[in-house]
Amino acid sequence: MSKRKISTGRLVYSTEAGRLCPQCQRPVADCVCGKDRPAYSGDGIVRLHRESKGRGGKTVTLVRGVPLAGQELKALAKALKQKCGVGGALKDDVIEIQGDQRDLIKIELEKRGYTVKLAGG
Repeated sequence: MSKRKISTGRLVYSTEAGRLCPQCQRPVADCVCGKDRPAYSGDGIVRLHRESKGRGGKTVTLVRGVPLAGQELKALAKALKQKCGVGGALKDDVIEIQGDQRDLIKIELEKRGYTVKLAGG
């Protein structure tokens, strides 16, 4: 007996409207379900990681779990970069700050009312 996946019957593409949202089944351009969902639904703890893999030996500090989205997260990233006096980036809701800046970032985030933990490395 062969094992076959059972189809859920969800429509993925329509020739009339193009790609469809997997949750609301509306065309992606008309999707509203992504706007209603919270940006982050974690445990409320901001975690600071130090990482150097895949970066040519250069160390970066990663800030994960910040319960902000969009422009607020971008503004926080900018403020942290200015506080540390270094560059950085915002990629996939993770703030990357150049160098090992965990202690300085931890103090700054705690001033802003976040619960912060040092994690990894």
